[in-house]
Amino acid sequence: MEPTVLRDDMVASLEHEMKGLVRSEHVGLALRTVPRHEFVPLEASDGAYSDRSFDHRGTRILSPSTVARLMEALDVREDDSVLVVGAGVGYTSAVLAEIVGEQNVHAVDITRTMVYEARQNLDSSGYGGVFVDCRDGADGLPEYAPFDRILVEAAAIEPPRTLVEQLTADGRLVIPLGGGIQRLTAVERASDGTPDIGREFGTVAFAPLLVDGEQSDTIERNRTTREDREFADRNAQARHGWEHEWIDWDGYS
Repeated sequence: MEPTVLRDDMVASLEHEMKGLVRSEHVGLALRTVPRHEFVPLEASDGAYSDRSFDHRGTRILSPSTVARLMEALDVREDDSVLVVGAGVGYTSAVLAEIVGEQNVHAVDITRTMVYEARQNLDSSGYGGVFVDCRDGADGLPEYAPFDRILVEAAAIEPPRTLVEQLTADGRLVIPLGGGIQRLTAVERASDGTPDIGREFGTVAFAPLLVDGEQSDTIERNRTTREDREFADRNAQARHGWEHEWIDWDGYS
């Protein structure tokens, strides 16, 4: 079956069968246009238009229903400047590019191999104008700020202050917040620059926002484990007092 037909069926399901996950005309049109099969591994291409996610190189290719929820929560408008934190394979950025234009979409990912793959996928599918860079997502992209919308495809306990500061005055940050139970949350920038947590859009399950040293292609993924090991080695070699030679106190006056 032609990809165009498969995409149309996919979106129709999101609009009608899945409790109206797609409600905005521009979101539905973008999902019908972007060739999702260009963003999934070759071995998974047969299921590119089914509502399922794929694990790929330490990241997750989001299901169409999850992407639809993110788009509706983000509430982007034509010509909005958008930052995506967690570029992954680039699919979400491509959907956004269909709505706001390639030149208005910026994406960062902490994993260098994913940055290369996202660039390749976007270029081969006709969205080469999307900017993708290797950055620590919590730092955002200050040289292109402010942004009308920021989408974080990773969970945090609190909205990163730096990202909030990179919003326009009436901008919106959408991020999964929480430890055990995560809720997709819209955050705005208060007058003093602090996060103003607003509407929630249901529960989600995302991997945590990584810091440098935790990405999948780093030499040591879990810095905490490494530090624990180094501290343990130091403690094992430390002198605790009983190693000292016996002192004959009777010899001292």
